[in-house]
Amino acid sequence: MWIKVCGMTTAEAVSAALEAGVSAIGFVFAESKRRVTPQVAARLAAPARGRVRCVAVTKHPEQREVDEILAVFAPDCLQSDAEDLQHLRLPRELEVTPVLRAGRVEPSPLPARFLFEGPVSGTGVPTDWPAAGRLARRAELILAGGLSAENVAAAIAEVRPYGVDVSSGVESGPGVKSPERIASFVRQARAALRSLDETARAKETTS
Repeated sequence: MWIKVCGMTTAEAVSAALEAGVSAIGFVFAESKRRVTPQVAARLAAPARGRVRCVAVTKHPEQREVDEILAVFAPDCLQSDAEDLQHLRLPRELEVTPVLRAGRVEPSPLPARFLFEGPVSGTGVPTDWPAAGRLARRAELILAGGLSAENVAAAIAEVRPYGVDVSSGVESGPGVKSPERIASFVRQARAALRSLDETARAKETTS
């Protein structure tokens, strides 16, 4: 299970995510209570380099903003709304993750891998799981929007995503990540995946 914790603002949050064994950590450069500067993101990400993917999260950025993020933060991946990526000038070798939002017309062709989110990021409100489940059968979908340790197992069982992305669901306060909640979220996500695998093996055995 590919797991990303987004909205890093402290060294403690980065350390907790690394200890939990996540796949990626995200740094927000869009308007948000979790927003950081490229300089701060570069400093916070230093212990994670080479261990997990460091993702720059933007929304409708200007080209000059992206240029600064790339030069100062040097992300492994840039995440932004699908329409943003159509007009930005980006290095060919840079990995990108398009964001598709519930309720909007899906692009054609569908990206091979993308993040599926609600209409507005960072609200803590779950997105449209049935719609996400339909898309997850056609591509590698990373499910985001309102996930927490309490509902991630149900989300994984219904959607069967490639990965999950959490932010406000592992916070003790607005923009403040909780190491305990990060650890709990990762445990629950992995347990849900094991449960699905065991169910699939059981069906194969009896068929």
